[in-house]
Amino acid sequence: MSLLVKQAVTELRTAIMEAAGRAVADGEFPEVPLSDFIIEVPANKENGDYSSNAAMAWARDLKSAPRKIAQTLVDRLFLEDTFFDRCEIAGPGFMNFYLKDSFNACVIQDILEKGAEYGRSDYGKSRKINIEFVSANPTGPMHMGNARGGALGDCLAAVMDFAGYSVSREFYVNDAGNQIDKFGLSLDIRYQQIFKGEDAVELPEDSYHGADIMVRAKEFADIHGDKYIDATEAERRKALVDYALPKNIAAMKDNLTKYRIEYDTWFLESTLHNGGELAETLEIMKNKGLTYEKDGALWYKNKEVLGARLAREGKTPEEIERLELKDEVLIRTNGNPTYFAADIAYHRNKLEKRGFEKAIDIWGADHHGHVARMKGALDAIGCNGDDLDVILMQLVRLMRDGKPAKMSKRTGNAITLVDLLEDIPIDAVRFLFNMREPGSQMDFDLDLAVEESSQNPVYYCQYAHARICSIIKKLADEGKTARECTIPELVLLSAPEEKALIKHLASLTDEIISSAKNYDPAKITRYAVDLATLFHKFYNACRVNCEEEALMQARLSLCLCVKNVLCNILTMFRITVPESM
Repeated sequence: MSLLVKQAVTELRTAIMEAAGRAVADGEFPEVPLSDFIIEVPANKENGDYSSNAAMAWARDLKSAPRKIAQTLVDRLFLEDTFFDRCEIAGPGFMNFYLKDSFNACVIQDILEKGAEYGRSDYGKSRKINIEFVSANPTGPMHMGNARGGALGDCLAAVMDFAGYSVSREFYVNDAGNQIDKFGLSLDIRYQQIFKGEDAVELPEDSYHGADIMVRAKEFADIHGDKYIDATEAERRKALVDYALPKNIAAMKDNLTKYRIEYDTWFLESTLHNGGELAETLEIMKNKGLTYEKDGALWYKNKEVLGARLAREGKTPEEIERLELKDEVLIRTNGNPTYFAADIAYHRNKLEKRGFEKAIDIWGADHHGHVARMKGALDAIGCNGDDLDVILMQLVRLMRDGKPAKMSKRTGNAITLVDLLEDIPIDAVRFLFNMREPGSQMDFDLDLAVEESSQNPVYYCQYAHARICSIIKKLADEGKTARECTIPELVLLSAPEEKALIKHLASLTDEIISSAKNYDPAKITRYAVDLATLFHKFYNACRVNCEEEALMQARLSLCLCVKNVLCNILTMFRITVPESM
């Protein structure tokens, strides 16, 4: 929470405890230890600005009715030197508190003083957090899941940075293992087909059939001709992969940069293989008795390890049995490590080698079963599985003219991230992909995303900012510029629309902290939309350029606060902040 809000809550808690002390001194309360109680913002604004359940929390301690306790406290509350004006008792004993108008004035002063820093806090205490997202397979183009994951991961990182964490954005490049073998095979067949014909060499069903493979094979052929046709299969495939893989990775970097995502680390899976960390991790697992050999492969005792973890979490033997847990292969019969083996080594690298206090991964919902396996394996090798948090992201359905859109108008193929960024403003893509919680399926309306109206949420927020810039410019044209207002002048902001707007502005820091705690940056996009709505209501109800100079200045200060906060949010999410539209 902001320092101002924290001060108000601290004042309230102190006032309640001091009232309880007076009740003890007066003989109304027995001198006994008192339970903790909650101070919160009530959902219904008619129930005050803050509410406390102290009377209910103490009913058992004091052996008295909550409402009687509440009345005893209210009779002894001293609020004169606090931000609070009065307290009312409601329902079974809730204590509802109402802020003085001077608090709203202090909120405005706080926002204007902090400027671009307003909304930041030290909640995260600079804890090192790694957020890995997108991590698309480099063997083909990025799809809609990557588009949603990119916006989600980047905006979550921004929110956590604002909440005081030390955040590192990471892309894990799967440049080793089976998918690269398949990539080399697919390129090889397409390369041979260029010179021998499609009927001469057949592309296996389980290989990559996309047009992008043919493009890379053709590029390679244009450079090298048929030089590699008579080379060994291993030599030919290595040459093709060595050419195509860096091209694909570079293209991913370019496209994600266009999407305004800048990673701190591009981590290559091959470094785990070549640097010995994968072998080291497997050796740890062997030494701990977590593996066994069967049918020429190395297996991990997943059923035993994960079953024990689930039992510790309270699962019954019957519940665990129903999960049908099974052991996992770490090294295949051909000597190649599995993706799971590399993943264990990779997360050990994050948590143990690089010292991140929390690793947050954003995966597709189809990876649900992999989460518990990973946590169990990390526990088993000596890391803490609970230091890995996985956000499971649901699918995206693109809509056009009210119907699902599956094909790109430009290519006739499935719509990729590149197609989306060419057809839709990046501001809209980043904002709209963060309008829903990660775990909810979403429809992305392609028509709405390009619409310049209040129906388009990002346009609506940008327009609110541009409207404020227009107000400031018009006043400047009349020789009226903003000046610093006094508390008595800011207290003039007493209209319901003004109070509602200030209350919303005051909640930004708490909203950012809540968003970080819940791994849900959609809270902040919705906050911005609500802020724009409250501003437009204020604008329509309260004339800024009014005759009373003090009130005009107070309203202009409020406009500047909204402008600052909208700018902070949009900038945080790397969305443009227009001054005119």
